[in-house]
Amino acid sequence: MEAATTLLDAEAVGDLVLLDPLTEESLLCTLQERFRRSNIYTYIGDVVISVNPYRPLPIYTPEKVQEYNNCNFFAVKPHIYAIADDAYRSLRDRDRDQCILITGESGAGKTEASKLVMSYVAAVCSKGEEVDKVKEQLLQSNPVLEAFGNAKTIRNDNSSRFGKYMDVEFDFKGEPLGGVISNYLLEKSRIVRHTKGERNFHIFYQLLAGGSAQLLQQLKLRQGSQHYGYLNREKSSLPGMDDAANFRAMQDAMAVIGFSPTEVTALLEVTAVVLKLGNVELSSCYQASGMEACSIAEPRELHEICELIKLDPGTLEQALCSRTVKARDETVLTALSVPQGYYCRDALAKNIYSRLFDWLVNRINTSIQVKPGKQRKVMGVLDIYGFEIFQDNGFEQFIINYCNEKLQQIFILMTLKEEQEEYVREGIQWTPVEFFDNGIICDLIENSKCGILAMLDEECLRPGVVNEDTFVTKLNQLFATHKHYESKETQNAKHVTDLSLPQRCFRIHHYAGKVTYNVTGFIEKNNDLLFRDLSQAMWAAQHTLLRSLFPEGDPQKVSLKLPPTAGFQFKNSVATLMKNLYSKNPNYIRCIKPNDTKTAMLFTPELVLAQIRYLGLMENVRVRRAGYAFRQLYNPFLQRYKMLGTKTWPRWSGSDREGTEVLLSELKFPPEELAYGYTKIFIRSPRTLFDLEKRRQERISELATLIQKMFRGWRCRTQYQLMRKSQIIISAWFRGHAQKNKYKQMKRSALLLQAYARGWKSRRLLRELKVQRHRHLAASTISAYWKGYKVRRMYRRYFRSGASTRLANFIYRRLVQKFLVGLQKNLPPMSVQDRTWPPAPYKFLVGANQELKNIFYHWKCKKYRDQLTPQRKALLQAKLCASELFKDKKTLYSKSLQQPFQGEYLGLTQNPKYQKLHAVAKDKLVMAESVMKVNRANGKTVPRLLLLTTEHLVLADPKAAQPKTVLSLSDIRGISVTRFSDGLLALHLKETSTAGNKGDLLLVSSHLIELITRLHQTLMAATSQALALHITDQFSTRFQKGDMAITVVESAKGSNDDVPVCKKRGSHKMEVLVH
Repeated sequence: MEAATTLLDAEAVGDLVLLDPLTEESLLCTLQERFRRSNIYTYIGDVVISVNPYRPLPIYTPEKVQEYNNCNFFAVKPHIYAIADDAYRSLRDRDRDQCILITGESGAGKTEASKLVMSYVAAVCSKGEEVDKVKEQLLQSNPVLEAFGNAKTIRNDNSSRFGKYMDVEFDFKGEPLGGVISNYLLEKSRIVRHTKGERNFHIFYQLLAGGSAQLLQQLKLRQGSQHYGYLNREKSSLPGMDDAANFRAMQDAMAVIGFSPTEVTALLEVTAVVLKLGNVELSSCYQASGMEACSIAEPRELHEICELIKLDPGTLEQALCSRTVKARDETVLTALSVPQGYYCRDALAKNIYSRLFDWLVNRINTSIQVKPGKQRKVMGVLDIYGFEIFQDNGFEQFIINYCNEKLQQIFILMTLKEEQEEYVREGIQWTPVEFFDNGIICDLIENSKCGILAMLDEECLRPGVVNEDTFVTKLNQLFATHKHYESKETQNAKHVTDLSLPQRCFRIHHYAGKVTYNVTGFIEKNNDLLFRDLSQAMWAAQHTLLRSLFPEGDPQKVSLKLPPTAGFQFKNSVATLMKNLYSKNPNYIRCIKPNDTKTAMLFTPELVLAQIRYLGLMENVRVRRAGYAFRQLYNPFLQRYKMLGTKTWPRWSGSDREGTEVLLSELKFPPEELAYGYTKIFIRSPRTLFDLEKRRQERISELATLIQKMFRGWRCRTQYQLMRKSQIIISAWFRGHAQKNKYKQMKRSALLLQAYARGWKSRRLLRELKVQRHRHLAASTISAYWKGYKVRRMYRRYFRSGASTRLANFIYRRLVQKFLVGLQKNLPPMSVQDRTWPPAPYKFLVGANQELKNIFYHWKCKKYRDQLTPQRKALLQAKLCASELFKDKKTLYSKSLQQPFQGEYLGLTQNPKYQKLHAVAKDKLVMAESVMKVNRANGKTVPRLLLLTTEHLVLADPKAAQPKTVLSLSDIRGISVTRFSDGLLALHLKETSTAGNKGDLLLVSSHLIELITRLHQTLMAATSQALALHITDQFSTRFQKGDMAITVVESAKGSNDDVPVCKKRGSHKMEVLVH
């Protein structure tokens, strides 16, 4: 349940079973109060009621997922995550297949509810690369199917126009393995017509809004829905829905699912064919016999369609404008009238799209299906169109409402009727609750002998003139006395006047209210015929995907058997779905639409009360209040909870019922909380069940602790015995090892004593020998010194004459050697920016030290230059050239030092629109950028693209990408720029040049330094002449009407995004404001 404060709040109780008093008014007020507090979910036992808020709410965050993961269903606030978690855990832990039935009107939020369920299950599953891939594929199937199967209706901006049932399959661990998607009755009539205020299927608008220009050109489509007849030739955009972004999301989802690029392209091509079929116009003509015929009014659309599907236009035109009729052994080609031709065109479009949608579902199933042979558990999620009541209800609404009747029947049988019948079967005393069984309505529609669908099939197969009038007449005869059927004739027979029921209509009293159906088109839509000529034409197309959609078009497989009607197929599909749902444990989400205007947080009591009544919520609450919230067979119950009793644990030898009674009596629950059936135990309150679960968890913890204790004791005893045995062995080995070590130590000691004794003797002998040697050396030294003294005394006069010079040279060489060795060890870093050098230690080495510094720096620069790439060397040369041209001359130069010269600023290679500009010059591109050209007449600026090549300078229009001016470099006689930080330059042209007839050019460049530098280098390389550059504030230019004196003035603040402002001062003067 919710928190205690919420439970005690009578105005907004979380579980309607606790509502007191229980009336329609109190139930409605509770839902309204909870809705006002943004609590859109409410319980009726284990049934979730969801009220659509029509706006995002912050209750679906990852934190909320963690809050509801493995929670008790009633222990937290009501939420769709709670029922999703309960279903998932029942599937994983109790091995019970689940199905989640989401019902409600169109616009009640069923599609969003199914996506929330799937996203929650994906979030709480275990992680892993393969598991995450499967989860992502299952989740990404939603955007693809919504694009092709959903559309905007009057009541819902994202209404499912098909029924979807997804079986998600899990392994024994609860990890998703894959899934299977089943689709039911796509509303294909929406392809050819839809009511004003509604839209066709989303994919058409997404393709036109999000498709690139290249893709649309490939599909031969034009951007904008106003160009297409099937889209009512009107612009249609939904607030809050970005068709372009949704198209990109759909493409990404297809890639995740596993669609190849070829399959995506083929899919979009067939979609484009359907869209373009609506633009095929027919015109009336007459044959030679005078019979009316039709022909293609404008063949262009037909030819484009045939180009897409690789089909001869004549084949398709013949199939649309004529029909082949076989009579006995003859084949007659019959021309069609214009209405018949349009019928054929629309039938072809509907069949192509319907079969394409079936192919799409099968292709998704191929990617997400589970490999055979694996044991699996299944969770089904049903998201199908809601009950619909429009002003004009046709065959589609009849089929949709029939399906909703069957779903309501499931709810009645599996929640209300089976609830009461189970109590009777089990012999449980309780108060029966009366409820409405809609089986009579289902029988009215689906009875195989005299149901409405059977009568419709009979009319479709009856020979002779068949129309809707005969069909209504037959219904009036069969159901004249049926209390849930009305028509104009039955009311007239009862003398009842009802102006709201016109002719050719009948009314059925559905569980959700009375619905009036217009039978116009019933027989045509039920037959759903497609002429064999059209099938054969599609088979003749060379488009692989389209051809596979029409296998009956193969001339080798012609069958005269009529295909089953749409009603018959849908009835069988619904029967299969019901059988599938009956085999699973149901979980219900009842969606309620709070208002008809899709306004956020607006609650209309009258509308909600009507839904409360036909959804049977009051009966559901009464059954829950009168019955028991939990029931289970005795054996599973006893096996699950037997550890809670001292008499039932660990084994119970009696019957399961006796064991259950003994267990519950020992647990001392109140008698009114329990009831013992023939085969099941019934528990009235969920709190009692939660108490059981809580005690079980505590007992499991105790048992786990006991097991752990016993295991740890055994493990410790075993480990102790092993350690004792090991200790004895280690002790024995250690004692032996100690004795060995003792013996070795004694042996080493004896040897050491012997060594010391021998050493002492040897050292004493050595000392005596050294004394004798020292005496001998001393005598020799004294003798040598004496002899030397006598010789030096005799020859002293010869040595003193050159001693000072030799001594000075020796000292000089030693100082130089010391200096060079020290310099070798203290050389500065190899960086060319580092100009440091060790100082000279002596003044006489200053010159040599400076010379060595210069030599070392030049050597470093050479090593650096050798490492440069050609591109880097060219860039540095350009920077050096810019320094020579502008350093200390123009203020802008200092700002350009840190900016690398890129040369190409337009992205010519990435933009195919600009590639033809480069082809005009036919030589190597040097620089490309966007500049502003100053108009010679009024001084205004216009954008231009500037391309500098090795021989030309080109100015082009950026929009048309067409050259405006092409100059040869030899035509340029000079350039004038200012000394300020602006980008203005005057390009002076030779009068003899062709382009010079109009005069000089005034340009504004955001890369002025680089432009003039590269122009200077290119001109030097081409003509071996330097560029004549003038840096001045006043210069003269030559225009077509005469010379113009330009004066450049620096202003404090710029305007117009730093573009210089040119103002004419007379006919021959112009003032330019820069900053």
